Amino acid sequence: MLNCLVLGSGRSGTSLTCGILANAGYFMGNDLLPGDDQNPKGYFESPEINEINEQLLAEVVPTRPRGIVGDLFFRSRPPHLQHWLSAVSVNAQFHFSRKLRARIANLTRREPFCFKDPRFSYTLSVWRPFLRDAVFVCVFRDPSTTAESILSKCKRDPYLRNLSMTYEQALKIWTRMYQHILEIHYPAGGDWLFVNYDQFFDGAAVHRLEATLHASVNSRFLDLSLKRSKPRKLVSTEIGEMYDKLCRLAGHCDYAYAKC
Repeated sequence: MLNCLVLGSGRSGTSLTCGILANAGYFMGNDLLPGDDQNPKGYFESPEINEINEQLLAEVVPTRPRGIVGDLFFRSRPPHLQHWLSAVSVNAQFHFSRKLRARIANLTRREPFCFKDPRFSYTLSVWRPFLRDAVFVCVFRDPSTTAESILSKCKRDPYLRNLSMTYEQALKIWTRMYQHILEIHYPAGGDWLFVNYDQFFDGAAVHRLEATLHASVNSRFLDLSLKRSKPRKLVSTEIGEMYDKLCRLAGHCDYAYAKC
């Protein structure tokens, strides 16, 4: 089996990807986050990996002041543990300590590993030197559905209710994450597998994961009820073109957006 990192915007199918791989024998980290009403089968994320990426992102995004001042006047700035909802500039430069390097090195010694965190969409360049024989699995979903799902999670999840989120801001997060992937991480090389969420439901994604990672997958993890058609909102030409590029890399055609 090959090591892998699963990245892409939250609410795009990254948890589904890892659920399909969960019984393959991968080390996914210790004390994985439990499920909830929106992801009842679990998130397959390690709090330690999240914390490392949180520390990295805290250096490049605006800080929310502590206490009532931050909660009243800076609610659009994600606080600690919410930086998977940050829109990070593509010009951001990460700085990391020896301690963080040691923590990353310790985690990546446990092979084969499969680590998942939407924050990897920003921080992958920091992790790269520690990765051996790793495939980067980029999972994505159409931008308007993703943005609506982010908005819904922020309204329903207690730990996110102190964060101000709009549909436009959620689209910006989607855009920035895949901009980092397409403009910085993907051109840097490596083995990549791009997967559209819809490809899980026609069988293509499951077969491609198995063939690429040489891993046994659990297709029974897939819940067909998750595949629901919803009206989609219009997005800008820039976002549509970015989604079209992702679809082409995944070998997928989404007739609502892509130019097939």
